[in-house]
Amino acid sequence: MALDDFDRRLIGATQSGLPLVSRPYEAVGAVLGVSGEMVRERFARMLASGLVRRIGAVPNHYRLGYTANGMTVWDVVDSRVDELGARIGALPGVSHCYRRPRELPAWPYNLFAMLHGRSRDEVERQREQLRALLGDACRADDVLYSTAILKKTGLRLSGD
Repeated sequence: MALDDFDRRLIGATQSGLPLVSRPYEAVGAVLGVSGEMVRERFARMLASGLVRRIGAVPNHYRLGYTANGMTVWDVVDSRVDELGARIGALPGVSHCYRRPRELPAWPYNLFAMLHGRSRDEVERQREQLRALLGDACRADDVLYSTAILKKTGLRLSGD
């Protein structure tokens, strides 16, 4: 997708995130001198072209009291990983779930699910629920707890 001047201004206005207001597209449009509908339409075009993969909220789990954050990793039978991953991704407490290729022999895991809790005990209880859901399709698992907050960034233009 070729970017025009408006696309570049829109990306520049939103690369630090959308404003935390009830109508963020309208707020961005006001800054750019266009309607919120035009902002929505342009983002829809960027999504359709693949320039933007998704638009979503990125909560700060620590500020919300979820200080135990663990990436659970699972070695799941390949023939069932998509079906089971979809079920896990829909569970409360799972912010994201995805499939990744194994890196054998050191890394046998192909399913990842991020769990959030107010304590490690809470995360471990959630992990047990996931293990029960996976049943015999799971051969091994582990959990990797966060030790630092990583800054997430949105779409950036080259040189920004």
